[in-house]
Amino acid sequence: MTRSQLAPGVEVVAVPGDRLALRTADGAFLRVETGEADVADLLARLAGTGPGATADADAEPELARLLEAFEAAGYLTSRADVPPPPRAWPAHRREVLLLGDAALTEPLAACLTTAGAAPRTGTRAELGTTRAAAVVWCLNGPVPEGLWDDADELPARGIAWLRCHREGHQLWLEPPAAAPGDVTSAQVRARRLAATPAYRELAAYWSGHRTTGAPVTLTAPAAACAAALLAADLTAWATGTTAPQPTGTLPAARRLRSLDVRTLTVSEHPVLPVPPVAAPLTAPSGERT
Repeated sequence: MTRSQLAPGVEVVAVPGDRLALRTADGAFLRVETGEADVADLLARLAGTGPGATADADAEPELARLLEAFEAAGYLTSRADVPPPPRAWPAHRREVLLLGDAALTEPLAACLTTAGAAPRTGTRAELGTTRAAAVVWCLNGPVPEGLWDDADELPARGIAWLRCHREGHQLWLEPPAAAPGDVTSAQVRARRLAATPAYRELAAYWSGHRTTGAPVTLTAPAAACAAALLAADLTAWATGTTAPQPTGTLPAARRLRSLDVRTLTVSEHPVLPVPPVAAPLTAPSGERT
C-alpha cells in the first residue's frame, strides 16, 4: 500500500483519556483501538505528513494493521486520488446571458463572476442572435405558457440553457441543457404533468387561471441558495468537471430540483427527455381509416 491520508471529510479526534475516535464524512463517530501502535506516527501518516515516512509499507506491524483497516473501510485516499484544484473558466465560455427577475439574476451574477464567468443581463429579443456560451433565465413566479419555447432551441445551437422559476413556496431548478437531446423546459412540463394526478389543475395553473393573495417573499438566503446551485451546474459544464456525488445523486442533466424558499430544503426528482411523438400511420392505398 502506498502512502495514504484521510479521505476528504474524514477526521480523527483526540478524545480525553488518551483515546482516538474517527468521525466519518457523514458525521458518525467510531472508536479507534490503537493497541501498541505509535499514535503520533499514526496521526502523522493519516494527515499526509510525518518525518521521513514515504510509504505505509514501512510501518510497524501494529501500525500497518491499523492503516490497512482504515483503507479497507474506505477512510483513506492516496495522494494520487486527491482532487486537483478547480479548473479555470475557459475564455470561450465566459459570456453568460442572464434574463428574468433581478431578485434571482443579481445573486447569480455575483456567483458566476466569482467563478470566473462574465455574466451580463439581456432581453428575450437577443435569444435568436446571442453569441453567449450560456443563457440562464430566472423567474420569481410561474412560467407563462410559451415563454421559454424559443430558448429550448438554444442547445441545438451549442448554447447551454439553464432556468428556474417559482411556484408558491417552491423554486424549481430545471436540469441544464447543453446539447441536442438534453431535457428542455417543455419536456420538464410534460414529465411533471405525467407524474401528477392533478394534471388538469397543474395545466390550468400554468395557463394563468389562478387568483393570488398576499405575495410570497423571496428572501435573500433563498435567492442566494438558488444562485449557488445554478452557478455550480454552469461551472461544472463550462470547465468540464464533475464534482464527486454522493451515492444515489442524479446527474445534473437528468435532475429536476425543488427548493423550498422557507426552509431552503432541496429535493431532487429524476427527469428524462420526452421521445418525439410517432408519426400517424398511413393507411394502404385504397383503404379508409
